[in-house]
Amino acid sequence: MENQEQTSPVAANQADPENLKLRIHHAPRNERYEMGKQLRKTCPRSSHETWKAPVNRQDPLDLLLTSEEGRIPDLLPLRHGRMARSPFTFYRGAAFNMAADLANTPVSGMFVQACGDAHLCNFGGFATPERNIIFSINDLDETLPAPWEWDVKRLAASFVVASRNNNLSESVAREAVLECVRSYRMNMAAYSEMKILELWHISLTADMMISKLKDPKMIARGLKRVEKERGRSIAEDIFPQIGKGPGKSTFIKDNLPSIFHVEGHTPGDIADAVREAFELYKQTLPPVYSFFLERYELKDAAIKVVGVGSVGTACWVLLLMTNDGDTLFLQVKEARPSVFEPFAGKSTYPNHGQRVVNGYRLIQPFSDPFLGWTKSRMGLHYFFRQLRDIKISMKVETFGKVEMTAYADWCGQAMALSHARSGDAAMLSGYMGTSDTFDKAIAGFSAAYADQNEKDYASLRRAIKIGKIEARFEEQERRK
Repeated sequence: MENQEQTSPVAANQADPENLKLRIHHAPRNERYEMGKQLRKTCPRSSHETWKAPVNRQDPLDLLLTSEEGRIPDLLPLRHGRMARSPFTFYRGAAFNMAADLANTPVSGMFVQACGDAHLCNFGGFATPERNIIFSINDLDETLPAPWEWDVKRLAASFVVASRNNNLSESVAREAVLECVRSYRMNMAAYSEMKILELWHISLTADMMISKLKDPKMIARGLKRVEKERGRSIAEDIFPQIGKGPGKSTFIKDNLPSIFHVEGHTPGDIADAVREAFELYKQTLPPVYSFFLERYELKDAAIKVVGVGSVGTACWVLLLMTNDGDTLFLQVKEARPSVFEPFAGKSTYPNHGQRVVNGYRLIQPFSDPFLGWTKSRMGLHYFFRQLRDIKISMKVETFGKVEMTAYADWCGQAMALSHARSGDAAMLSGYMGTSDTFDKAIAGFSAAYADQNEKDYASLRRAIKIGKIEARFEEQERRK
């Protein structure tokens, strides 16, 4: 039986920016495995099971409002409306709230390049430059070197929240978490046995992940979906839609409240500041991709409201075209300080867009070749990536028991690969071991934190009801 004594939170010992490098030891694998195992003495695996809100826990609404400072004020009611749909959407938008809570939980002392917002909707499929489809974490706005447990706990708890959202039983929710953490633990052990270059080049292909499914009908549906995505033209079912103006002019069509042009600028009218930021972005690309973009002309720029957590940040979509009509959309997202920074230390990069881009390159086996960063005249940081090029998102709101547990396996394996690339797989494997002690501890935490999430969600709903927080509900607007 392990000692139940908890370690001090990482907040009490701010992370050294070099911590990530210091965790990559040159010792043999068996010695590093033993180093990880020894960490159980100061941070028992079972200590991760408990979640109890501290007495001095900050009000969740105050944290939410703090995280919104500096965002576009007119979009905040839309953000609140999206978060207020359900405990699940609240969880997706409350990454800063959970980061503050995770800072008061036990940590073993090992750091990785963390995702920072590792819930199950931030995983998916996308195309490599060779046109293969792989599965990985695909949203890294909050990435930062941080304790590996924080990613694991946010991902695991998201399966409980999502299962409850789908009216699945508590036993199914627990099974999904156990499957996720088991997959993470066992795949981490496998990755720790690989040679460095072998680990660096491995990727989780769509065919590989689908083949793990046990239901032949699910396998057939999965393969059919992949083939459909592979064969689809970028121009098909394109979003946003393109409009035609006088002569050969083209522009992005407004689609309120998600896509619209900045006040004072008509479609196709691109501000000098946007063009300037775009030119600075191209300088951060490898020369070959900067050269490639010279074949395109910037035609339009519009605001694009995305997701839940990003609502209110300055996010854009750029339309680029060739004289022959070839179309390329780039997504431009404002890069703010990571939600982990107050608790794990500041980024070493001068531009938060650069922080995000380097996080992508560390975490994903293959990254978007158009990843780059820039800075606006107003001092805002941004990162660029391609908006659409075979990106497969999972409709987790439709998952039943079989789909939820299978997807938990996928996410656990994908996170293990990401953490193994930037952390020390042997030490991580040594700490978790071969038993399910760690798995069960995370399952206990996940259920308790899902309860906490529901309480915080209820606080938001009450604040909206009494007019303390303004919310805008798109569903009501569509019914009018």
